[in-house]
Amino acid sequence: MIARVAVVFLVAGLVTGSAAARVPGLHDAHPCPGVVGYTCSVLDVPLDHSGRRGGTLHLQVGAADNKRAPRGVLLVLAGGPGQPGVPILDRFVRAALLAELDDYRVVVFDQRGTGAGALRCNALQDAMGSSDLTPPPAAAVRACAAKLGSRRQFYGTDDVVADMESLRVALGVDKWTIDGISYGTYVGERYALAHPQQVRKLVLDSVVPQVGLTDLGVAEFKATARVLRSVCGQACVADLAVVVNRLHDGPRLFDALTFLSIADPTYTGFFDVPKLLRAARAGSTAQLETFLQVARDSQTALATQLDQGLHASALCADWRYPWGDSSAPLAGRAAKLRAAVAKLRPDDLFPFDAATAMRNGFVQQCLPWSPTPPTALPPRGAKLEVPTLLVNGDHDLSTPLEWAREELALAPKGKLVVVHGAGHSVQSRAVSDVGRQAVAQFLLR
Repeated sequence: MIARVAVVFLVAGLVTGSAAARVPGLHDAHPCPGVVGYTCSVLDVPLDHSGRRGGTLHLQVGAADNKRAPRGVLLVLAGGPGQPGVPILDRFVRAALLAELDDYRVVVFDQRGTGAGALRCNALQDAMGSSDLTPPPAAAVRACAAKLGSRRQFYGTDDVVADMESLRVALGVDKWTIDGISYGTYVGERYALAHPQQVRKLVLDSVVPQVGLTDLGVAEFKATARVLRSVCGQACVADLAVVVNRLHDGPRLFDALTFLSIADPTYTGFFDVPKLLRAARAGSTAQLETFLQVARDSQTALATQLDQGLHASALCADWRYPWGDSSAPLAGRAAKLRAAVAKLRPDDLFPFDAATAMRNGFVQQCLPWSPTPPTALPPRGAKLEVPTLLVNGDHDLSTPLEWAREELALAPKGKLVVVHGAGHSVQSRAVSDVGRQAVAQFLLR
């Protein structure tokens, strides 16, 4: 499926190029800070799993001490891309996995380019923080790509999949269960496609589809209309459309509403979105401006919390855009983007506009990203042939319900549980226990 995954000879114990063969193992074991019953250690993996380029990465791993758990290892994958796994161990275990802790050995790890190994592109980090959608300055994107140089090609999801296989071998297990959250669902899907015989079960919480093809935000725009309609009726959606058209600030509104689907999926708690949209439509924008600024300030994040250098390296190589893949020359990308946006119908964009499709951070982070060898996509129509549970909040705009339904069509052994009123990251954030109970039942049956 994935070009570089196919040549992970190190895991097989063979010699690749000039690199010495070594069976993956964990070292430097010590108690995980602030979490009782977990041991942290280090997994060494090659920068380039093919062996053609030297270099070693040191990935932090956290694992429960119950090595003889009756149902084996449950690997929890953090999202982003760019979020480390070990720092979320305590919060996730306490909030999401209470019913499963005695039956599974919970394991997390910092994916390459995250946590202590963050790539640290300061200007890009300052511009975007934890956001996918805040439009970054092109100069910050170019500076990050230049800083990383040719190393940036080794931070795609195919490389993470190879790291996971090294971790599985290091843990000494033949099969494991995977629980991916947000972009961790994409990583989990790609691992299950590459190594179906090693996966017992797969949980996908807040689903990113495996195909890696951007529609320039069309699914998210439709989800925004659907969610706001459920909160405050069609008039509220119309208010948003008028405000976007009048203020020409669609990317900021899109970003702020998506942030709120994580922080307050009621859309009426921290900020009364129906009220501020109605006021803005009437010409009073003070509440709206406060909301936009608070949303922006709330997404400030250090590289050790969510690394934007890794975010760009992974997204730009993993996904396909109107200009093609990440190897496309910079010249001509903008023209192809404009042409693709011009083909979108008003119904595709509503309640946003063409500028929102063209100028949001998801697109603008990769538009000026220097040409890089791309991550291979899975074959068209590839199926997840492992038992899979998908859980998604119907108020989630970061990974909208429409995406979960798309992935469900590629999971013949899959079941989708929709958590009404919930936003992003159902297991750790939802007020309702519906999603957590569904995960527990799936993992314990």
